[in-house]
Amino acid sequence: MTEAALRATEFLDHTSPEVTGFVRTALANTAPDATPTERAVALYHAVRDGIRYEVYGADLSREGLRAGNVLRTGSGMCLHKSVVYAAALRSVGVPARLVLTDVRNHLASPRLIRLLGGDVFHQHCLTSVFLNGRWVKATPVFNRTLCRLYRMAPLDFDGTADSVHHPYDAEGRRQMEFLRHHGEFDDLPYEFVLADLRAAHPGLFRGDGTRLAAGSLAGEARDGGAA
Repeated sequence: MTEAALRATEFLDHTSPEVTGFVRTALANTAPDATPTERAVALYHAVRDGIRYEVYGADLSREGLRAGNVLRTGSGMCLHKSVVYAAALRSVGVPARLVLTDVRNHLASPRLIRLLGGDVFHQHCLTSVFLNGRWVKATPVFNRTLCRLYRMAPLDFDGTADSVHHPYDAEGRRQMEFLRHHGEFDDLPYEFVLADLRAAHPGLFRGDGTRLAAGSLAGEARDGGAA
């Protein structure tokens, strides 16, 4: 059941030097006999806070969404960061899959909501991790700095319970709601994801349709949400 969730794939290229190097650094302070759960948690925090979350300018080309390339660039949106986390997990023998959903009230500025065409974000990506005989979900997406700017507590993951969304922000306002579950995938279903994003959010794309509009989520938070 978990064999396919351990393989190297087009996007989860966990044998690439970028992924193996990232994992080696992320686990440098982890005991040699660390459990799979301890490794999964350490890798979660390394991806969450070591790769900058940014929708603007995100590269949605096939090359841009490969784990090795995401690590070279050092930033990406939920798709990019979840791909890296799943690849990193597979590199240490922990089965992992990608989970695709549609959400309302995704972490966003007023300008990004306008470009999205509303407050629903299609193809939000997280991961499913096989630990202690069962699958648990983790979202290593929104880094601490960005969460602080948008007045949200960062999501944590302990390897035993699902960590999937921010239902409320730091002031108790409803922040995120899952609307649709597309499924769990052993590799990124690229054509499906890109076609749905283009159809749902045409205002977000520029150029050849694989690069998103320029901007900065952090900058817009500091500026009060650029129009």
